Amino acid sequence: MIVVTGATGNVGRPLVRALAGAGQQVTAVSRHAAAVPDGVRHVVADLAEPAGLEPVLAGAKALFLLLSGDLHAIGANPADVVERAARAGVGRIVLLSTLGVVTRPFGTTRVAMRELEDAVRAAGPDWAVLRPGGFASNALWWAESVRTQRTVAAPFGDTGVPVIDPADIADVAAACLLDEVHTGGVYELTGPEAITPRQQTAAIAAALGSPVRFHEQTREEAKAGMTRSMPAELADDTLDILGSPSPAEVRVSPDVERVLGRAPRSFADWAARTVAAFR
Repeated sequence: MIVVTGATGNVGRPLVRALAGAGQQVTAVSRHAAAVPDGVRHVVADLAEPAGLEPVLAGAKALFLLLSGDLHAIGANPADVVERAARAGVGRIVLLSTLGVVTRPFGTTRVAMRELEDAVRAAGPDWAVLRPGGFASNALWWAESVRTQRTVAAPFGDTGVPVIDPADIADVAAACLLDEVHTGGVYELTGPEAITPRQQTAAIAAALGSPVRFHEQTREEAKAGMTRSMPAELADDTLDILGSPSPAEVRVSPDVERVLGRAPRSFADWAARTVAAFR
């Protein structure tokens, strides 16, 4: 049995489908009730209270660990989840980390994530670490304005990074959970090419079959919107990456193709598959 945390999110949902489709017994863990594929066991649990996971982890052969927002908070102890998984006899842990532990290693959340990577390595089970860059699904921030105004508002319109389709992250995670050849692997995951917000807007318009206007925000305008849903420090950190990505942040990694034997999906592929959100 494989336990998938964050099972109803952009990565967890396709991962659960992929594992179930491969004939695996899957326990999908999320903080709220949700629909899951037939044959998948769903458990409502909060990773911020790891003791509640013990019955879920009993008998599991592998764990996909995706941190909830609470486990990124000051004072949280996500390593406790790892320790409990090891004590429960889980044989393999695949951790969803972030490329930022390499490219910008000194931010608060990145230091904490690096410590969690170290905890996974030291815990005892086999392990693999996934380090994705920006997600294509972050474009869903624009869904309402596209639906209501056919407009995307974003800063740094002509600065691009190689965002990755979450379905590709899920496919790599499934491979790491199922095949011991990936034990000890650390995979940096990106899309096939750098793409700017203006180009993303054009891809969404093409998927819709109707024009979408791009409005370039100032950094201050963008931060004001972002701080409605995230701490100001994290908003500044994100804007630093979007506005002045380092060479490591614009590099296209070969790791998706190394694991899956195919190139990563493009942003246009993601937009076509997700177009209903923008209609």
